[in-house]
Amino acid sequence: AIDGVHYEFRWFTPWPANEVIEFEFLAQRVPLGDLTFHHKNIHYGFEICEDAWRGKLRPGYRLCDRKVDLIFNPSASHFAMGKTYLRKELVEESSATFDCFYCYANLLGNESGRMIFDGEVMLAKSGKLLAKNKLLSFKDFQVCSFYLEPKVQEIAPISSKNEEFVQASSLALFDYMRKSRSSGFVLSLSGGADSSTIAILVAEMVKRGIDELGLDDFCKKAGIQNLPTSGNPEKELMSKLLTTAYQGTRNSSEDTFASANSLAESIGATFYRWDIDEEVDSYTTKIEKAIGRKLTWEQDDITLQNIQARTRSPIIWMLANLNNALLLTTSNRSEGDVGYATMDGDTSGSISPIAAVDKYFILNWLSWAEKNLDRPGLAKVNSLQPSAELRPIERTQTDEKDLMPYSVIVEIEKLAIRDRRSPMDVYLILSEELELESATLKGYIKKFFQLWSRNQWKRERLAPSFHLDEFNVDPKTWYRFPILSGGFAEELAQLDQL
Repeated sequence: AIDGVHYEFRWFTPWPANEVIEFEFLAQRVPLGDLTFHHKNIHYGFEICEDAWRGKLRPGYRLCDRKVDLIFNPSASHFAMGKTYLRKELVEESSATFDCFYCYANLLGNESGRMIFDGEVMLAKSGKLLAKNKLLSFKDFQVCSFYLEPKVQEIAPISSKNEEFVQASSLALFDYMRKSRSSGFVLSLSGGADSSTIAILVAEMVKRGIDELGLDDFCKKAGIQNLPTSGNPEKELMSKLLTTAYQGTRNSSEDTFASANSLAESIGATFYRWDIDEEVDSYTTKIEKAIGRKLTWEQDDITLQNIQARTRSPIIWMLANLNNALLLTTSNRSEGDVGYATMDGDTSGSISPIAAVDKYFILNWLSWAEKNLDRPGLAKVNSLQPSAELRPIERTQTDEKDLMPYSVIVEIEKLAIRDRRSPMDVYLILSEELELESATLKGYIKKFFQLWSRNQWKRERLAPSFHLDEFNVDPKTWYRFPILSGGFAEELAQLDQL
């Protein structure tokens, strides 16, 4: 595999078709290469992961010529929401094309930090799925058994994207925590959508882990020495594993504090509140003295916003260090697209769980989670309009007022980033799909491309994130882009000529 998040050509060389060699091992000659095998009258062979996605080049055709009964496909195929539909189609079509049983088995867990593997197992024959397991188990491995008979056996239902998101994220957080030998998580809980989403994901990590593994095995696997002794072990564990803090300023509202407080209480997380005005004023006073003038919102808007976000970073890092915990970063993909984040401020952290999903999805997921995950603590969160709360309250700051509607960002990024379309292509397509005035749509497209190209340096420095969707904007794994560029100046100028 050599596309998207995969770059295996750095490590592996494809084996030539039909080549078999022998080598000596423990005083025996052992064959190695393009082989098939026999066991109990079953003739079987292998395709390995990417092999199956290679069309006419795939080994399955050679195996079919050798008349195998069964093809196994051991895979390390990254999870993405909705990807199971593609795999199901691939396995069914393979079993029909090669006229054999086709068995797919995927890696399980968060193996290396960014990618999640769902442990999917499927069996098909003659174009029909016969067996499928439930994905994203907290166990070390799953064993699935089935008969090599063309009859439907146990088929687990395919989950919705909302359910896949929470299950994959909670498993990824669990593996990341224990494999990094951390004692839990610390989160700057603002009461807004992003930090609240992450708090719920940690709560679901504990709930789902206990439900599947049992309390004793969950704690043992997580490295927790002292088992809970209260009547509510889930909340007791949450108080140990998730520490949150509301870091207010004079620009913060009581609504967001109430939202953060009620959410933390509902899930059992440890919750602190402190204000950072004193620290912000200290920095501001020093700069004003140095430059010989007062800072004003009319002249120094970005500076006055950023110092608040940056001032929150050192103290929340202190809490993470004290707890031997991972600091969770709250940036989402939409903010990553346009650089709507403060470097060394709200981007500070060890891991960024939602950096690969867009804000529009998150807002809809929170409404779903409140009802379907029985999380009443999200009621206040879902009643708020997303805002950074970095300007004075009378200036009525909202994210979408600063940027554009999140629903529009999603449509532009799909075409511009996922499909690599030009600004003109994006305009021509969206002018047919969105009910927006031409001038307004052009303005949004210009803003997106300008902010995208201007903020690549931020994306280069974001904390590692989980790959959760069909694409992401992580330059280290999926989408490389130059830090310095022409900013699409010529392409955007063409829009004005329409």
